[in-house]
Amino acid sequence: MTDNNDQVLDAVIIGGGLVGGLTALLLAQGGVQATVLDAAPILDQEKTLAIANPRVLALSQATIHLLKTIDVWDSIARQMPYSGMQVWNKNGYGEINFGEPSEKAPSVGHALGSMVEPSLLNLAIQQKMLKELNDYRTQVKVVRVEEGVNVWHIHLADGTRLTTKLLIGADGANSFVRDQAFISFDILDYKQAGVSCAIRTAKPHQHVARQIFLETGPLAFLPMASLIAGQDGHWQSIVWTLPDDYADEYVALSDHEFTQLLTRESHHMLGEVLEATPRAKFPLKARAANQYVKAGLALIGDAAHVIHPLAGQGVNIGCLDAAILCDALLHDKQRGVWAHEQTLRRYEHCRKGQNDTMMHSMSAIGWLETTTLYPVIWVRNFGLKQVEKQNMLKDAFMAQANGLNILKDTLYSV
Repeated sequence: MTDNNDQVLDAVIIGGGLVGGLTALLLAQGGVQATVLDAAPILDQEKTLAIANPRVLALSQATIHLLKTIDVWDSIARQMPYSGMQVWNKNGYGEINFGEPSEKAPSVGHALGSMVEPSLLNLAIQQKMLKELNDYRTQVKVVRVEEGVNVWHIHLADGTRLTTKLLIGADGANSFVRDQAFISFDILDYKQAGVSCAIRTAKPHQHVARQIFLETGPLAFLPMASLIAGQDGHWQSIVWTLPDDYADEYVALSDHEFTQLLTRESHHMLGEVLEATPRAKFPLKARAANQYVKAGLALIGDAAHVIHPLAGQGVNIGCLDAAILCDALLHDKQRGVWAHEQTLRRYEHCRKGQNDTMMHSMSAIGWLETTTLYPVIWVRNFGLKQVEKQNMLKDAFMAQANGLNILKDTLYSV
């Protein structure tokens, strides 16, 4: 595409990851070609497929449905559907089980969700954008964003200036778009870090995602696909939420010390932890933008909100942002208008309350599960035990987690 400072584009999306790419492809399906500015390079397919990412994303049924909608799901090279979830306290008697174990991988339609490596998901999204979008730019550096009269101007490092009726910020937790638009945000520093790596266990995971609450924080075992023949079903990604000082200590342990610690802390639930890949540590902070929209501008995904990884819902609520925004915009298009401020406010009203509730809920659960106050421990354990007995409550939790009800009145309803 030839740049022209006088040309006004319908939409520019800054950020070409999962949420930004999903937004662009949903808009393209509705007849709107957005320009996508991506800081990342084109991924090397062979190299990406050859490396197993030690972290996985737990994709909900709603996210899977949206990826099917844009014809990306079947292009993801490796995925590990899970049929069960188990949550319990190490020092209590409360336990909740959703679904059931399975020796064979369940079909996606019968699974609770699926674990996917972020690199493989990004590869599939990127390849689809290269095919479907007229103006997808990689390795782009945006140096300034400024509001004009009913438009936004985007200045690139190479001197290019783009002008658009709608600017969508999908550029992550440290969003440049959010900062340039002078949108303030709140930060909740948990004083915790996540330690993540891939592990191999003696017993197979049976397609169950497990989370054990320890005094130091939750430890999640997430099933993942294996690159090694004969070891499928024995590899998992772990995310261990820890106080900052514990995280530093655990990352510094030898592989043998770390696998022994994991085996002990998980109560040998899958036998001995036999192997672990190099560990990565990342700080845990919740972020919430005080507004998601301005005239001609919308924030989606981590640019708008970052929640605790406790329930693995961060990526899923970002994809729901994309769907709700695109649904509103494409209804605008049918009425002969585009990106009206009331439409953007409707998107904000729909998503901000739900996302803020999710963020505060995860923070509260995190406190409940690590507190040492005996009365709270008793109530927590009693509550878990009661929920385990009530199928109606469990079904309600799963309906909330799968996200499909949020799509029911949109273009993307199941």
